[in-house]
Amino acid sequence: MRDRIFLSSPHMSDEGYEMKYVQEAFDTNWIAPLGKNVDQFEEEFAVKVEIGTAAALSSGTSAIHLALRAAGVGKEDIVFCSTLTFSATANPIIYQNAIPIFIDSNYETWNMCPVQLEKAFHKYPNVKAVIVVHLYGLSADMDKIIELCNRHNVALIEDAAESLGGFYKGKQTGTLGNYGIFSFNGNKIITTSGGGMLVSNDEERVSKVRFWATQSRDTAQHYQHSELGFNYRMSNVIAGIGRGQLKVLEQRVTKKRYIYQYYKNELSRLPGIKLMPDNDWDEPNYWLSAILLTGKVRPSDVMKALEKENIESRPIWKPMHLQPFFEEHDFIGTNVSEKLFENGVCLPSDTKMTDDDLVRVVEIIKGLWC
Repeated sequence: MRDRIFLSSPHMSDEGYEMKYVQEAFDTNWIAPLGKNVDQFEEEFAVKVEIGTAAALSSGTSAIHLALRAAGVGKEDIVFCSTLTFSATANPIIYQNAIPIFIDSNYETWNMCPVQLEKAFHKYPNVKAVIVVHLYGLSADMDKIIELCNRHNVALIEDAAESLGGFYKGKQTGTLGNYGIFSFNGNKIITTSGGGMLVSNDEERVSKVRFWATQSRDTAQHYQHSELGFNYRMSNVIAGIGRGQLKVLEQRVTKKRYIYQYYKNELSRLPGIKLMPDNDWDEPNYWLSAILLTGKVRPSDVMKALEKENIESRPIWKPMHLQPFFEEHDFIGTNVSEKLFENGVCLPSDTKMTDDDLVRVVEIIKGLWC
């Protein structure tokens, strides 16, 4: 059996940047949450994405949860949410005892459709927040979505878990709304093994997020808590990994884009196959390269053929409104997201892939057309 080709696995820097900061945490005995690495990671990340301030947290999910709290979302409030996403986007709405309403995608972006979002505002005028996802590193059509949120005076939260290093009209995704969240899970474009970041230009709200994330401990000599708190702060050790990974972000984005372009050059001429959408205003990070299959070759055929050769792939996300847990909640759309799910495949996009690995993947896929 040949070596496995992964979908997207952790990739530490060749220069060993991460170990420098991790070793510093050990040398100074700052192993617990908080410490120099956490403070510096927040500052360096905010500078990197060009936003006012950031809070380093234990996961992207916790970042979404606290963004909802910062936006004032509470019991029985309505939150509009992209349906084509991972469940971590929607679960925090339930944590807040709020009500998710799922918004369909469009084919132009694969992300939240502004037309369907406007319909949702007409149906539910008292919405509290909107969570838009930048799927696989592709940007949503943000100008239209921002205009709708501003018109209705609704907080906009960007789930940029998959899009760090991607830009919308020259601006980093995750920095256009009221709050942005990023993930450093093991499969993301940079990783701390786990962890996440909440960003905003509202320093007062981010300060409140840090307070909630450290168990809402009041300023007092004894342990005193006047608000509900959470154990959501990032470890000083993994923050050190994050500081090192941040130094190679551009390298990782360059490789992801190279992988996508290779697939596009080699596969786009096959009948019944389409690649991800390409918009002039979007500069994706191509965290995962994905294809749509509209002919005789089906996604299951591609995934089975690749797995037979020890190559990892996966379907496009199953929409949230089709998930058993969320099926009672309303959906606004025309089932574009369902079609993307039924016909889509995410191809190996690991930044450690060699040209030989890419040839291997492409030849297997082309073989299905012979």
